[in-house]
Amino acid sequence: MITPKFSLIICTYMRANPLLDLLYSVKNQTLHPDEILIIDGSTNDETAVIIKKNAFKNLKYFKVNNEQRGLTKQRNFGIKEVTSTIDIVCFLDDDTLLEKDYFFNLIQTYKIYPEALGVGGFITNETVWEKESKTLEKKLNKFYFDGYSRQEPTRFKIRKLFKLDSNVAPGFIPSFSHGRSVGFLPPTGKVYPVQQFMGGVSSFKNNVFKTHKFSEYFDGYGLYEDADFTSRLSKIGNLYLNTNAKLGHYHNDSGRPNKYNYGKMIVRNGWYVWRVYNKNPKYHDRLKWNIISWILITIRISNIFTTSNKIEALSESLGRVSGMISLLFSRPKIK
Repeated sequence: MITPKFSLIICTYMRANPLLDLLYSVKNQTLHPDEILIIDGSTNDETAVIIKKNAFKNLKYFKVNNEQRGLTKQRNFGIKEVTSTIDIVCFLDDDTLLEKDYFFNLIQTYKIYPEALGVGGFITNETVWEKESKTLEKKLNKFYFDGYSRQEPTRFKIRKLFKLDSNVAPGFIPSFSHGRSVGFLPPTGKVYPVQQFMGGVSSFKNNVFKTHKFSEYFDGYGLYEDADFTSRLSKIGNLYLNTNAKLGHYHNDSGRPNKYNYGKMIVRNGWYVWRVYNKNPKYHDRLKWNIISWILITIRISNIFTTSNKIEALSESLGRVSGMISLLFSRPKIK
């Protein structure tokens, strides 16, 4: 099979230096994109200046106006600029760094699974995994999957105690939402079928965008826009995550919303993604979604007393509570 032509879209906002680091990691790839589209929503010219000072193969730069600014709007803008002969469109967050075979392994997945509508990459620097012996006793503070274990986050330890853990594999969506992300898939080198993966380390067949686009309900920062898009896409075809397509995600705080708004977005956007995917949840699914949401709020409130960032924990907690209360009076409109 001939190697598909692929485009890389990087939507950026006020992160000139992290973007430059990413572009150099793209430059060093064993398989290079046929085009790179930078969609810049910055309110200053720092990114434009850096792009002009550094030459990168096949790069096109676009500066969007205020009406076009925001992650999902910028992605949709970039999709319209993709050359018609492109087979696959890749997306990367502007604060990621690629291992040299990232694109080779990502694109190879489409050769192995030609029916795939989308393939996600694997973030290596956010979780510490250990290879486990089958004889070891399972512990509450560990998560086990496919011969590996990782530290179990507090939220899941508490959910286990109340029998509210996810009842599907990582990357799949329970009927009550609140599943385990692809961050709970281990570094086995395997390709896993999934229903969701992260938009900042993603790729999709170009013809997908003839019928699907990123929802502009997710204004600005776009929290959970990737969960929404991939869950909708999973209803019409297969999605995969390739754990050999490796990169690092180095979270940069610039361009992020304040913690109160972030907390509110977690709740309202999470509710929206759930109800787009499961339009008519059963009573026990509604009950589970609400109980888990309040458990997560309680854990975040406890961080006020257990972490050094007390103001951030308080602000986000208030935002989450506000988001839950707002759902009683003004729910997002399902599109």
